Amino acid sequence: MAFDRSGAQGSQVLVASNRGPVSYTAGADGTLVAKRGGGGLVSGLSAIGPDAGAVWVCAALGDGDRAAARLAAGGHLDPADTGGQRVRMLDIEPEVFSAAYNDIANSVLWFVHHLLYQTPLAPVFDDRFRHRWAAYEQYNAAFAGALAQEAAEGATALVQDYHLALVPGLLRKMRPDLRIGHFSHTPWAPPDYYRLLPDDIAAQVLRGILGGDRAAFLTERWAGAFADCCAEVLGAEVVREGGGTAVRYQGRTTRLGVHGLGADADFLRRRSRQPDVDERLAALRAQVGPDRKTIVRVDRTELSKNIVRGLLAYRRLLERWPDWRGRVVHIAFAYPSRQDLAVYRDYTAEVRRIAEEINAVFGTADWQPVALHVKDDFARSLAAYRLADVALVNPIRDGMNLVAKEIPVVSETGCALVLSREAGAYAELGEDALVVNPYDVEATAEALHQALQMPEPERAERGRRLAAAATALPPQAWFLAQLRALAG
Repeated sequence: MAFDRSGAQGSQVLVASNRGPVSYTAGADGTLVAKRGGGGLVSGLSAIGPDAGAVWVCAALGDGDRAAARLAAGGHLDPADTGGQRVRMLDIEPEVFSAAYNDIANSVLWFVHHLLYQTPLAPVFDDRFRHRWAAYEQYNAAFAGALAQEAAEGATALVQDYHLALVPGLLRKMRPDLRIGHFSHTPWAPPDYYRLLPDDIAAQVLRGILGGDRAAFLTERWAGAFADCCAEVLGAEVVREGGGTAVRYQGRTTRLGVHGLGADADFLRRRSRQPDVDERLAALRAQVGPDRKTIVRVDRTELSKNIVRGLLAYRRLLERWPDWRGRVVHIAFAYPSRQDLAVYRDYTAEVRRIAEEINAVFGTADWQPVALHVKDDFARSLAAYRLADVALVNPIRDGMNLVAKEIPVVSETGCALVLSREAGAYAELGEDALVVNPYDVEATAEALHQALQMPEPERAERGRRLAAAATALPPQAWFLAQLRALAG
């Protein structure tokens, strides 16, 4: 699909997300050092090519980013730092950014959509919350204003995730000529839970997303939950016809779409065979020991990932089936996430405590039941993928969970997948996975036992089908599919 560059009048394709494709740190001499990131959006933008004139609008996340944004003309970063991509980085006041990102996006909206609140104690929506919500509005307004400035007449803008839920509606008022889409990378809460939010805030978020021509999700389940919320909270009309769903509200129609982001098979297979991965694979094999099976999990210590119950299920496996003692190692990568929030620091500490307890109770002189790694290392993660006999992916709730898709692609002999039914990936992978209720530790232990016992031919065949399903919509195709749907 071709997208013409608009020259001085602005960009025809725009992407907005909290995190951009590059970050900056200051060296000892004060020099800014750029580090490029990866992910689906980076791959997606590369699919349309440099002649599309695309621009990526993102926020400065730290002091290095803010310094770079201030030095750049109009916040437009040096293309040499971004791999040739046009990136506008917004220097939002640190206090506003922190309140919007940490206190609202990650501590309210994330918790609602992942059903994480302990409701006898939280949430509490008081005057402090209202002050922070005002910062979230200000943060979204900064993005909407930048997009309005950057966009050519009739351009397409793809707005990403819960951080920017208000942007489509704000941008619509500024630039009614634009084609605007919003994509949710998280689950969407069902109406009863969504209505934990104050009534006016719940309605404001929905109206914000409905400002777009299209609202897209990772699965039909999340799209359906959004439609249900629109009907119950706003009284909107949900129209299901011709195999599609749309929401009609206040004279506008917003079409809903589903794009199940897949794994990038070519990149994963190529990267997983690099020398640094081979080196880490040898180290992991030495740590595991000969003739032992492996259960692999790779997660950040986000509360939704359910790492603690995964460890409890592994402990229960060793209790119920003692024959596995000395014959299996749980390689658990739990990379610290959002450590500026106390609840995440506490969760990371609990993961460490349980892993150490399992090793203390069951370990022997020549066998450590849990190999816990907490230092982020992508090459080591890929090495674990290659080594996996069983992949454990048991989130409480997850928009997709790409790890569930990546491990079958990289595993050398095909792996058995123990998968939570609450992961978005379940919609595509459930048929060939061992599916569990993420809260049921006993059933998860039994699924791990079944996975470890699975005959190699069956495991290899399941792994082949899992890999095929996991790569059905790789990042470039995922991105282009959204552009085509908005243009249609």
